[in-house]
Amino acid sequence: MTTAAFPDVHPLLKDFLGRKVHKLLIDGQPVDAASGKTFATLNPATGEALGTVAEADSADIDRAVAAARKSLEGPWSKMSPAEREKVLHKAADLLEARAEAFAQLESLDNGKPIREAKNGDLPLAIGLLRYFGGWPTKIHGETTPVSVPYFPGAKFLHYTVREPVGVVGAIIPWNFPLLMAVERLAPALACGNAIVLKPAEQTPLSALLLGELLLEAGVPAGVVNVVPGFGPTAGASISKHMGIDKVTFTGSTEVGREVVKASAGNMKRISMELGGKSPNIVFADADLEAAAKGIFMGIFYNQGQCCSAGSRVFIERPAYDKMVAALADRAKTVKQGNPLDPKTHMGPLVSAEQRDRVLSYIESGKKEGAQLLAGGAAAAGPGYFVQPTVFGGVKDEMKISREEIFGPVVSVMPFDTLDEVMARANSTDYGLVAAVWTKDVKKAHQAAAKLKAGTVWINCYHFVDAAAPWGGVKQSGYGREKGQYALENYTALKSVWVDLN
Repeated sequence: MTTAAFPDVHPLLKDFLGRKVHKLLIDGQPVDAASGKTFATLNPATGEALGTVAEADSADIDRAVAAARKSLEGPWSKMSPAEREKVLHKAADLLEARAEAFAQLESLDNGKPIREAKNGDLPLAIGLLRYFGGWPTKIHGETTPVSVPYFPGAKFLHYTVREPVGVVGAIIPWNFPLLMAVERLAPALACGNAIVLKPAEQTPLSALLLGELLLEAGVPAGVVNVVPGFGPTAGASISKHMGIDKVTFTGSTEVGREVVKASAGNMKRISMELGGKSPNIVFADADLEAAAKGIFMGIFYNQGQCCSAGSRVFIERPAYDKMVAALADRAKTVKQGNPLDPKTHMGPLVSAEQRDRVLSYIESGKKEGAQLLAGGAAAAGPGYFVQPTVFGGVKDEMKISREEIFGPVVSVMPFDTLDEVMARANSTDYGLVAAVWTKDVKKAHQAAAKLKAGTVWINCYHFVDAAAPWGGVKQSGYGREKGQYALENYTALKSVWVDLN
C-alpha cells in the first residue's frame, strides 16, 4: 500500500502502512504465517486494500501458546508487581504520545470518524492502561480464621493467594479494535498472565502496532503474541487449545456458543461479552432535548456498530410524536464522508458484508410495515456507507425489533405505563445495557431495578470508565471487564493451610 492517498497521515504510520506484509507477532518477533498465507485488510471508506496481513492458523497458535508458556516460566514471572506497574504506565505514556497515529490507523482500518477515535477510543485505551497499571501491587490475598471440628484446639494459619491464571487467549471484535485489545491486555498483564491475542480479520492493524508498542514499553518477548486470522481457523484453535487456560471473547452470541463448546476440552475459564438489543426508554417528563441527543448517541455512535447500541427506543406516548420527529430530523442532517475528516460525523460500516447485512434488515423493516422516517439506503459513492435510518411504528414482534442489526438502524415505539415498558424492554434474549430518561428520581430507580441488564444508564448513554464494570446478563454473556471485577477473570485463588501445632 502507498500512503500517497493519505498525504496527512501521521509520520509513524508512513513506515507501518508501507510494509509489504504485516507479520504475526510471536515471541517478540515479526514472523510469517507457517502456511505462508496472507489476506488483505481494507479501507472501508474506499474498499481499497490498506495492506497485506499474515494469516494465522492452528500451527501459528501452537507457536504463540508455546511462546506465552515459556514467558510465564521465564522473565515475566520474575518481574515484580512494581516492575509490571512501571511497564504498564510506560505503555500508557507511549500510547498517549502516539495517540494521533493510532487514531488515524483505527479510522483507516475500521472506518470510524477520526473525531470518535481521538476523543473516545484513544483516551479510554490510555485510561485502561493507567488504571490497571496501578493494580499489580494491590492484588493480594487474605488471612482467614479457621478451625477443624475433628481436631479441636488445633491451630492453623490459613491464607489465600491470587496467582496469574496462566496463558490467556483473547478473541476481540472489529468495532473497537484498539480499545478491545487494551481492555483485555491491561488487566491480564497487570495480573501477570501471558496472552495470545487474535484481532478480527477486518481490523488487525492497530493490535499489531500495539504489540510493538508493548515490547518497547518493556513487556518481555512472548508475553504478548498477536495472531491475526479468521474465526474458523485461528479463533477456533484458541478456543480449543489445551495450552490455553482462559479465553476472553467479545462477539456475537452465535459465535460465543461455539467458543463455549470448544473450550470444554480442558475446562478452560471463559468470560464473554456478546450481543445486545438494548432498550432506551424515554418518559414524557424527561428533558426531551437531552434525551434526543442521548438517543442519537445511543444508536448512531460508531455507525451503530456497538453491542450496546440503543436500537430499541421506547417513548412515552405524550412525547412520542415530538421525539420521533426530532430524531428523524437529526438523522437527516448527519454528515457522512471521509472518516479522516474531523467534520465527518459518521463513517462507513466495516465491510461490504456488514453493509449488505444491515441493508437486508432495513428491507425487512419496510416489508413488515414499519414506517421509514429517515435514511433507509446505502449512501452514494465508494465505500460501505449506510444512511442513518429511523423506523417509527415498529411492533415488538418485527425482525428489526428482535434481532441485533449492528448498524445505524433504530426502531422507535410508543408506550403507556412503566410496567408495560419494563416488560417489553426485558422481552429479549439479550441483557447488556439499558437506559432511562426521566426527571422523576423514584421512577428512575424503579426502572433501573426492573431492567435485566448489566449496565443501566439514567439520563445518559454510552458512558464508560476503566473503573466501572462492563458485561451482560442472559445471552449477552457473563463475566465482567473493567474495574476491579476484571481481576477475577485473570487470577486464580489459591488456599494455603499451615499447621501451627
